[in-house]
Amino acid sequence: MLSSLSIAGSALTAERYRMNVALQNLANISTTRTAEGEPYRRKQVVFEERAVDFKRILETEQGKVNGGVRVAEVVSSQRDFNPVYDPTHPDANEEGYVMYPNVNRAEEQVDLMAASRAYEANLTALNVIKSTALKALEIGK
Repeated sequence: MLSSLSIAGSALTAERYRMNVALQNLANISTTRTAEGEPYRRKQVVFEERAVDFKRILETEQGKVNGGVRVAEVVSSQRDFNPVYDPTHPDANEEGYVMYPNVNRAEEQVDLMAASRAYEANLTALNVIKSTALKALEIGK
């Protein structure tokens, strides 16, 4: 039971992080200059399985190992920036173009919805595990 709670909990944490990154992308959709001197680059979350292998099971106390998911890394998108003609903008180049971030509002909203749905699904799984554990405790009465 406890490992099931841990797996669902790890998924909740990972999906919450994914939502935060999507919101950060949306918040920086108009940032034309960062500390690096270039427009904001879209960030994407990469998940990986928290691997459970036989060696780890043997090394841990009583063979209790939790699987699940974790955030492996956050990568910056290498797509081209979006040029917009605005010669009055302070960040405009010699031709009058301003480079805007490579963030697509629709893409971020879809990613945010997918992360939200996955979060809800994992929350439902967590509640099912919890109610199953409570029912198991009632059996002993």
